[in-house]
This record gives sequence, C-alpha cells and structure tokens, in this order.
Amino acid sequence: MNKTCSTCGLIALTSATVLAGLDPEVERNRTGILQIQTTPGATVTVEQLRHEFWFGAAIANAPFSGHMKPADVAKYKEVFLANFNAAVTENALKWKQMEPRRGQVNYRIVDAILAWTDEHDIPLRGHNVYWGVSQFVQDWVKKLDDKELRSVLIARGRDIGRRYKGRFAEYDLNNEMIHHNYYADRLGPEITREMAAAVKREDPEAVLFVNDYNVLTGRQLERFIKHTRGLIEMGVPIEGLGVQGHLHAETFDADALRRSLDELAKMKLPIRITEFNMPGQTSRFYRDRRLKLTPEQEQTKAKNLTEYYRICFGHPAVTGILMWGFWEGANWIPVSSMYRRDWTPTPAAEAYRDLVYRQWWTKWSGKADDAGRVRVRAFFGGHRITVNGKATEITFSKSEGTKTITVR
Repeated sequence: MNKTCSTCGLIALTSATVLAGLDPEVERNRTGILQIQTTPGATVTVEQLRHEFWFGAAIANAPFSGHMKPADVAKYKEVFLANFNAAVTENALKWKQMEPRRGQVNYRIVDAILAWTDEHDIPLRGHNVYWGVSQFVQDWVKKLDDKELRSVLIARGRDIGRRYKGRFAEYDLNNEMIHHNYYADRLGPEITREMAAAVKREDPEAVLFVNDYNVLTGRQLERFIKHTRGLIEMGVPIEGLGVQGHLHAETFDADALRRSLDELAKMKLPIRITEFNMPGQTSRFYRDRRLKLTPEQEQTKAKNLTEYYRICFGHPAVTGILMWGFWEGANWIPVSSMYRRDWTPTPAAEAYRDLVYRQWWTKWSGKADDAGRVRVRAFFGGHRITVNGKATEITFSKSEGTKTITVR
C-alpha cells in the first residue's frame, strides 16, 4: 500500500505528532509500544510501511478481463496500490460467473487477479465459493436431481480448494445464507458442512467466513448470530464473520453499528466489514444510478465515511474493512466512489487518506537516550527503523502489543 499517487496527492500524509488527538479506542486497540535499543544518542527514525489492519477494496473484473481501456487499467491499478493493502474479488470467483454452463469453467480472470495481488503482496478474499440465493444459482444447477446436485456442489468446493490451495487469504463459504439457501432447502442443512469439507479436503488451511447483509444495522443481527452458532455447532469450520457495510442510505446509524459490533465480538471470531459503500444500498443513489451528489452531499459523504471508519478501526474485534468499489467507472453505486470517472479524487478520498496515512500512520524521528533506548507508540503493521542511516524493516503485530528490537 503506497502512500503516493499522481491522482491521489492532495494531502500531506506525514506528521511528527501522529498520535496527537488520537481517538482513545484507536490508540488502545491499534497501537503498541516499539522499544528500540541502540547506541546512546543515535538518530532514530520510525516510518510506517503498511497497516496490519485491512484497508481494502473489491477488485472488479474489467481491469483483468480486457474490457477496460488500457489507460484506465493502468490508473485503476495505480490508485488501488496507493490506497489499499487488501482486496476481495467482486465477481470473478462467483460460481455463476465462472461456470454459467456445466463443465465450461472460466478461471482466467481469477487467475489474473491472483497473479497481480501476489505480485504486490496483497491478501485476497475469495468472494465466494457458493451463493445459494436462488437468483444467483445457475439454471443448469437447478435442473439437477438431488444426487447430482450434491455431486456438483462437492466438485465445485474441491475444484476451488485444489486449484487455489494457499492462494486466497480467506473465503466467503456460502454467501447470504440467512436470506436464502437454495442448497440447504433442497438437500438439508447438513449440506453446508459437506460443502465446507469439500474445500478443506483439498486446502486444509483454507479460512472460511460467513458473509451477510443487514447485520450491522442490527435488523438481522440476532438471526445472523444464531445461524452462525448453529453452523459451528454442526461442525462447519467457520473461522470469521463477514458483515456487509452497505445496507444504509445517505448516512448510517452509528449507535446501531457500535452495538452490532459489540454483539458480534462475543463470538470471539475476527470480523471483516466486507462490502462498504457510502451512500449505501437503501439510498436513492442506488435506486437511480444517474443521480450525482451536490458539493454539500460530497462533504456529508466524506464525514460519514470518516465516522464509519473510525468506529470500525477503533473496535478491537474488527480486522479490516473493504470498500465495494472505489472508482466511479467500476462501482455498483457510482456516487459512493472515492474517485470520479476522470480519476479526480472526491472529498471522501481526501478524508480517507487523511485518516489512513496521516492520523493513523506512524512517522517519528528523535534521539536515543543516554542508555541507547527509544520508546515509540506505533500503529501495528510494517515499519522501517533507521538508525544513523542504517535501515531495518520489521513487522509489529497486535498480538505482540510491545516489541523490543536491537539495532546497532
């Protein structure tokens, strides 16, 4: 995740007083103490390279399928790398898109996205192995008898697990199950365990998430928790909670978001905000994609994005937040984008980068004391420590809390 970009600029992204005025929850849950032992009086600089927390976005098919102008492809990739350290496939892995006709599986776009994210050390979520909402189930799948249906479900899981073993950081196992689950309706609830087992048989280290919407509003929270607990009790290896962040209008209910995260945290599983848009799916801007934001609405959008991110970043159980589109030229809710169609940044882009690269970014310089000691409060993630011109790169994780290193 670079912090420079020809179209991302606009904001001074470093500050010697990075922790001044920091939210207490953010300081408590996202920073720790780096203790550096070195030569007395040495000049020491600590510069952050990337966050441990996932600040990510969905990757559209078009830049990797040949259906985007080369200039936009280049800009899409540049802007992505300048803003995000994690990614999720928007559509490429969905079964209906990969195999619209039986036996004709298109791996090309998934493979291209993975090659690019691997090249740039970007963890990639696989969205999704299955999607049991009826309208997203292929007609050829629906025509199968129950025996054949079970067989192709298992084959799909094994194929993904085998082909992409160790490549995806995590997967959404079966998308939006609390709203509809065609496969369980046909074959019974145990089929979900069989589907998970199929993936894990080929890739034992695969990390499987549930993923659903209307949870962070509180409206489907209890149902989501009950359903997920039921899957775990059944033996489905669920290792994370994916909760979508776009079931709101032009603004959102901050109290409901906090309460929902607190309740989800009781499950002791990592939480990813998997699909964030502002404005969201219940706004008039989703119903009519031709509408544009006024300058005042752009400022409101930036303010709401900032508050949403502060709440999520400050919550100890949340491990990342991923935008569901960042450019107006490839976003299902165009006005929720950080960058306009001509690649100029919106106020929301400026606000986002101010948070991630200034307020939440470690940059410190000073001298070691007479005993050669330096103590720096730093955000968890990758850092470069330079002592008298000699640089050392380290990873500082939340699990450590405090880290001591010696640099001579």
